Amino acid sequence: MIQVYTGNGKGKTTAAFGLALRAAGAGLNVYIGQFVKGRCYHEIKALKKFGNIKVEQFGRRCFIKRAPERIDVQMALCGLRRLNGIIAQRDYQLVILDEVNIAVKFKLISLKELLDLIERAPKTMELVLTGRYAHPKIIKRADLVSKIQEVKHYYTKGVKARRGIEF
Repeated sequence: MIQVYTGNGKGKTTAAFGLALRAAGAGLNVYIGQFVKGRCYHEIKALKKFGNIKVEQFGRRCFIKRAPERIDVQMALCGLRRLNGIIAQRDYQLVILDEVNIAVKFKLISLKELLDLIERAPKTMELVLTGRYAHPKIIKRADLVSKIQEVKHYYTKGVKARRGIEF
């Protein structure tokens, strides 16, 4: 099955990581590949305590704010190669491609490359794709799509990201 968590609201990665915890608790092996992220967030520290969850990041310490640099493309392509290997190995029952929709939007990886990866995944493997701007072809291919929409956010009142809540 293919799940997509997209939209401009807060909670796409959080939802995917909640699923990772549920799967790990049920004894499934979980792989999380994070695109465009390179910081050791607190949730990563927690997930690494589980023996059946593996997390790898394919991005720099900062989000891409302008045109991506060559290093951003190289890191995303490294992630794509790694994920193709993970899918070929078939050792994981749940594979999360965190912020992969952003990687496609910024042309770090192509839509075709992502669709090809999805097609290579065995039917017994659950794939979760997160990030804003999910391409219509990804949405069409998915079995489940959740659009997380911002209605109200305290950030607009000047509240900064808080340790343990946002990071």
